[in-house]
Amino acid sequence: MAAQAVWQPKEEGLREICGLLRQHIRPTSDQSRILQQLQHYSQFPDFNNYLAFIFTSAEGESVEIRQAAGLLLKNNLKTSFNSLDSSCQTYIKTEILPCLGASDRNIKSTVGTVISVIVEQGRISTWPELLGALLQCLDSDNLNHMEGAMDAISKICEDIPEELVANFPGLGERPINVLLPRLFQLFESPHASLRKLSLQSIKQFIMLMPAALYSSMDRFLQCLLVLSRDSAAEVRKLVCAAFVELVEVQTAFLEPHLRSIAEFMLQANKDSDDEVALEACEFWSTYCDSQANLDLLREFLQHLIPVLLTNMAYADDDEALAEAEEDDSLPDREQNIKPHFHSSRFHGSDDDKNDDDDSFNIWNLRKCSAASLDTISNYYGDDILPILMPLVQAKLSTSTDETWKEREAAVLAIGAIAEGSIEGLYPHLLEIVEFLIPLLDDKFPLIRSITCWTLSRFSRFIIQGIGNQKGLDQFNKVLAGLLRRILDSNKRVQEAACSALATLEEEAADELVPHLEIILQHLLSAFERYQKRNLRIVYDAIAALADAVGAELNQPRYIDTLIPPLISKWQQLSNSDKELFPLLECFSSIAQALGTGFCQFAQPVFVRCMIIIQSQLLAKVDPVSAGVQHDSGFMVCALDLLSGLVEGLGSMIEALVTNSLLRDLLLQCCMDHDSDVRQSAFALLGDLARVCPAYLHPRLSEFINLAAKQLETPQVSASALVANNACWAIGEMAVKVKHEISSIVMTLMSCLVPILQHAQNCNRSLVENAAITLGRLSWVCPEIVSPHLEHFIQFWCITLSRIRDDIEKEDAFRGLCAIVRLNPSGALSSLMYICKSIASWNVIRSQDLHDQVSQLLNMFKQTLRAQDWELCLSMLEPPERHKLTNYGI
Repeated sequence: MAAQAVWQPKEEGLREICGLLRQHIRPTSDQSRILQQLQHYSQFPDFNNYLAFIFTSAEGESVEIRQAAGLLLKNNLKTSFNSLDSSCQTYIKTEILPCLGASDRNIKSTVGTVISVIVEQGRISTWPELLGALLQCLDSDNLNHMEGAMDAISKICEDIPEELVANFPGLGERPINVLLPRLFQLFESPHASLRKLSLQSIKQFIMLMPAALYSSMDRFLQCLLVLSRDSAAEVRKLVCAAFVELVEVQTAFLEPHLRSIAEFMLQANKDSDDEVALEACEFWSTYCDSQANLDLLREFLQHLIPVLLTNMAYADDDEALAEAEEDDSLPDREQNIKPHFHSSRFHGSDDDKNDDDDSFNIWNLRKCSAASLDTISNYYGDDILPILMPLVQAKLSTSTDETWKEREAAVLAIGAIAEGSIEGLYPHLLEIVEFLIPLLDDKFPLIRSITCWTLSRFSRFIIQGIGNQKGLDQFNKVLAGLLRRILDSNKRVQEAACSALATLEEEAADELVPHLEIILQHLLSAFERYQKRNLRIVYDAIAALADAVGAELNQPRYIDTLIPPLISKWQQLSNSDKELFPLLECFSSIAQALGTGFCQFAQPVFVRCMIIIQSQLLAKVDPVSAGVQHDSGFMVCALDLLSGLVEGLGSMIEALVTNSLLRDLLLQCCMDHDSDVRQSAFALLGDLARVCPAYLHPRLSEFINLAAKQLETPQVSASALVANNACWAIGEMAVKVKHEISSIVMTLMSCLVPILQHAQNCNRSLVENAAITLGRLSWVCPEIVSPHLEHFIQFWCITLSRIRDDIEKEDAFRGLCAIVRLNPSGALSSLMYICKSIASWNVIRSQDLHDQVSQLLNMFKQTLRAQDWELCLSMLEPPERHKLTNYGI
């Protein structure tokens, strides 16, 4: 160890700081005053030296005082270590090291934390004494010294593992190369604390996989298999976690040991310690997703599936059991009200759907087991049914109150395999759903709630059955059952039923029209009855209903039922109340569904959205004047509702926007630092461009340039969703303002073409929008685009062929025809790709475009020699060649 530093504390300062620390740990003290005084002392350059001295050397002070000094020192070093004088840094390092072997566990732990912070801030290369001190402690026979060193090492490994992997000049070799053999040795320690800390340390390097660990992988795996039989649950838990990480990143190394590992995991999944069982349960999903030897796991399914099903039953101490007893006469507990996260408006394909049971938010063994069964069913499909279904049927056949948890787990299992094993379940779906319907009225609320969720998992198939009488009768029963449960007295059931109804609505679409009145009655009854937490789900269900039935909602009797209570709630909430978020989202869907029927409500909604955006923009710079704290969520919701109004009202929105500040506010939002705000702003920009482009005209060039900036490579990488909406907005502006965009076409092409060229690395919707926008630019400015078509036409046509038939695809093909007519020679080498993209159409509804495409194909047919034309056709698939016959070739 280094010699004692010159610095010594002054008695008076030492006494005052110790006095403050003494007050600091007293619960009844005025903490803000004490922290203020400590802040005063922190202005002195050697304040951290005092803390280090008190922590390591203050005689007569209690462990609590010393630990308080150490923790305060740690916090200070996190923010100011590198600004300390080098003599202070040296003093602190010198004082800390001898405390590695402290007998008190709390002091040892704080020493490890301080050391980790110093390494993180100052780098291990500037503290060459540290590694030697740690090794000296590890090589001693003193348990305190060994535990102290391992505590520090484990924290460094957790916080900054790359420091131990790096090669620093002056250290001789990489720290990990020196430490790893000793960590392996500690696996054999008689002390569980050392076995745990050493394994915990090595586990941090699995994802990094330094050469030292890679070359020692066989030894590591053998050690893990030995530790899998460890008597300490905390060690077994770490073994499970290590295998989960290894199967994710180093499957090949595990191959020779997979059988032994799977056998251990199966036993660990039944461990009496729930934390061990939970870690083991994570293995199965990871194993399947890693594409390891699935046939090997198949051998274990008959043993694994019963374990998963057993673990899917509620544990006696599960918090959900207590919550399930709460009826709607009890007020919501604040900790149960989750923050609301609004998803910014998005133009394009979005396949990300989440229909999980809400109870899956707090992760535990039950939920992990259900998720594992879900994953297994996706990989093994119907093969698991002969194992699982007899167990499920046995559990469902019980009827006593004592076995309700078993029945609930069985219903959860049916829901978990609803997607993966659907082919095998399909012939029996009528019977399965028929069996589930009575469970909606079970006496146990958690059975009622899980039945709602499980039925929602079969929504698509329930709707598909409507075509026959049995299926229609069953749909009616399911709908009636969910509506009953929406008005359940139990909050958990209310939540599950409302979510299930929203899922059913999404699948049913206009099949719901005959039931609109009864659905609205139940939802509005729930709206009046529910408390804050479940009210949000009612908004979701109303929005899903509006999205599903669209203009069918635009009838006076429905409007009179639905809108007044929502408007009343809207008026009750202040502009800073986050309960506005789900209500704004709900109004957005309603406005789009009602279309012009929303006109009577549009003006106050528009004005309030404007006020919210204005106050939030002001709150960014002056929250006092704004009267609210800045929260971009309000801006996003308000912008999205304005988009809903624009989409619903169409050109009638012009009366609202003409004399408003929307144009200027929108420009500010398009420049906002928050990507969610920009995403919604560009969506609104595109919507406005479609229906009232003249309103944008005074600042059109600014909007176009801002949108173009989002397509530059750094911006696309940082926020693909913003780029997606900006790209779509450019296309919408292009077809409306046409030649005004010509000055920036080349700049836009330089951004759009790389997106098409690197489609595999980009968001799918962004790639599709880039193809459509390039087509629209080609349509309005073909003379600018056509000279360059040979550089992008292949990538462009590949993307066009993947886009579904719609008006936007029509626009893109008008552009394709326009530039190929101007530069046919540049397109000739890519004729096969052009043909494939044309063949991607099911039908071109526009006769004008159909004729243009026909002329294009016939132009090439007449230009080429017969054998060259036939060669091109021969490179197409037979269905593609057949489709081209629709164009008279």
